[in-house]
Amino acid sequence: MKDLDITEVARRSGVPASTLRFYEEKGLIASIGRRGLRRLFEPGVLERLALIALGRAAGFSLDEIALMFAPDGRPRIDRRMLEAKAEELDRKIRELSAMRDGLRHAAACPAPSHMECPTFRRIVRAAASGAMSARRKRASHSFE
Repeated sequence: MKDLDITEVARRSGVPASTLRFYEEKGLIASIGRRGLRRLFEPGVLERLALIALGRAAGFSLDEIALMFAPDGRPRIDRRMLEAKAEELDRKIRELSAMRDGLRHAAACPAPSHMECPTFRRIVRAAASGAMSARRKRASHSFE
């Protein structure tokens, strides 16, 4: 496969040209030259962009994703980092599941008012005590 200009990379990857330029600025991808005013990329950039998209979908920051590539551009993925992210996702899933269950209960609760429902009041007290935001804060600091 021949080298791809930025327009072709954007078309094939679904990543806007502005984002490609940003990724290049951050060192996540590298152009190999220019054809006129357009940056040129090796075909392997498409796989790299797919790995970046996967990392973003999993919740990794661009800085964390950058650490997953060796200086020569090959993937160098730290398995401990993956395990830590999986644990973070498990915590988030538990929190979201509890929130979903609480919302479903509130939607179907037969109490005349939500404030008369012991379950809903327990959720409100937990939110007021900061229990929910403290959990969120702990999860967001797991990579600092």
